[in-house]
Amino acid sequence: METNVKQQEVSSYIGKLLRDNFGKGPESVYVSINNSIITMYLRNFITPMENVLMARDEEKTVMQTRDMLMQSLIPEIKAYVKIVTGLDIKEFYYDWNLHNKSGIFTGICSELFKDEDLHDFTYPGKERIHKEISDVSLHAQKVPDEIVSILLNPRTLIVIRNGILVSIEKELIRLGYRETLKIAKRNLEKTLLHNNHNFESILNTKVLDIFIDWDLQLDRSSIVFILKPIG
Repeated sequence: METNVKQQEVSSYIGKLLRDNFGKGPESVYVSINNSIITMYLRNFITPMENVLMARDEEKTVMQTRDMLMQSLIPEIKAYVKIVTGLDIKEFYYDWNLHNKSGIFTGICSELFKDEDLHDFTYPGKERIHKEISDVSLHAQKVPDEIVSILLNPRTLIVIRNGILVSIEKELIRLGYRETLKIAKRNLEKTLLHNNHNFESILNTKVLDIFIDWDLQLDRSSIVFILKPIG
């Protein structure tokens, strides 16, 4: 099966899955695939009830409700993606930009940190992007032990940070404050990322969306930049 056909099948499946479980699906789902990564970018995805909650500044309630639903949907998404694409997703990240009515699902195979070709993957400005990510990470907690970035296509840049947790964060996780920690880290790091205008100048294009999520058990984070394609 050709890649574009796989992308279309996954896109249709995700749209229907979200519609069935949330009561309203996204207007569009853009799927991107390579040998080790799949991303699903959702646009215009918010339900009427969520609109009401957002108008009442109840963003936290919307996020908590979506998180509960996603925990039951992630195994289904992984299984379907494996059937259609052959990708065996080991890590699954997701995030929402509710004010943009957008979202991202990112699936990563275990080969990501074993494939030297991905570490050597180059694109214009890669080293400068890594420097900016290091600076943002240091401001929020610490410089990552490792940064891997992949320009999946002209509109999708993925940055993986490995080894980002400091001792106090690990202790908070041990004490059961995992979700509180993620909320605090998401608010802080998204603000730092959005306020950094160097990304657009380095990439020579507009950044339309930024998403971030963590696998606290693996001490790893995924950042996805959605870019305006040049030309």
